[in-house]
Amino acid sequence: MYLGLDLGTSELKALLCDEHHRIHGIARAPLTAQRPQALWSEQDPQHWIDACERVMLALAAEHPQAMAQVRAIGLSGQMHGAVLMDKAGTVLRPAMLWNDGRSAAQCDHLTRAVPTLSAITGNLAMPGFTAPKVQWVREHEPQVFAQTSLILLPKDYLRWHLSGEAV
Repeated sequence: MYLGLDLGTSELKALLCDEHHRIHGIARAPLTAQRPQALWSEQDPQHWIDACERVMLALAAEHPQAMAQVRAIGLSGQMHGAVLMDKAGTVLRPAMLWNDGRSAAQCDHLTRAVPTLSAITGNLAMPGFTAPKVQWVREHEPQVFAQTSLILLPKDYLRWHLSGEAV
């Protein structure tokens, strides 16, 4: 048995399947984004953990024998979010999501500071990416930036919670 977890912006989806790709169970847990200001889009990473626990409990209740045979967990999910953590693994602020647009000024600065940025990275500097978000935190929340020891994408934060490994 294999468990797939997909951490989306609006829900966490779980799929339980066997080695022949037969689906044994599906579970979903809704998520909401907070928008405290125009262009901002954030989520509390604890909500992802809570959603993961809900889908795991639902699958275990409906398919206990199959869940007891899970050999591996695969993860997919929203990209480019920024989960900022301190040395102890404490989340320092709500995660800024892929659709957060507050860091346009930081993108302009990056583009001016490194004119070859798009040739080097293969991408334009855009507010949806992680680096401009981190620069925004550095400029607007210096106390949070100073405590930041680890930055994970949302699905990688979920992996860290499940395994203790930051990848």
